[in-house]
Amino acid sequence: MAIAHIAVLSAAFSALLVLPCAVAVILGPDVRTMRRMLTRGGRREMHALDSTLRVLDVDARLAALDDPTIEQIAYDLWRLDSQRRSGLTRSSTVWLAAVMRAYDVRLQLACRQLGVTEHLQPLDGMDREIERVRVEGQLEAAGLTLRRPESR
Repeated sequence: MAIAHIAVLSAAFSALLVLPCAVAVILGPDVRTMRRMLTRGGRREMHALDSTLRVLDVDARLAALDDPTIEQIAYDLWRLDSQRRSGLTRSSTVWLAAVMRAYDVRLQLACRQLGVTEHLQPLDGMDREIERVRVEGQLEAAGLTLRRPESR
């Protein structure tokens, strides 16, 4: 039970640390506004941020960002594979779902960069699991190592 509390608290603190960074990426480098929001808890700035996020096309802004390198994608896949096989993700279905979603996104990025066809997005359940195994095999055949050598 204590491990579950630690995991929930860690996730909450991580979210608090990541949120300002995500806002900075989405809105751009307006450091003074961010500093005011974080130091004074500025209600007006938070309201302005809320209004901006309602009309902002986040998907378009994220799509405009450069894709990570294939080396970064491989590292992320190694890390996420390790997390999805660890005991912590097996004890929390929410955590496992988040890790699997991140893993699938990285698989999609790797497929795009290596020219491998994938159909992960429209699938769910067992169909998605089967497609994930197929995609992993195709990426391995294309030369991408998905697991660290010691974890095989």
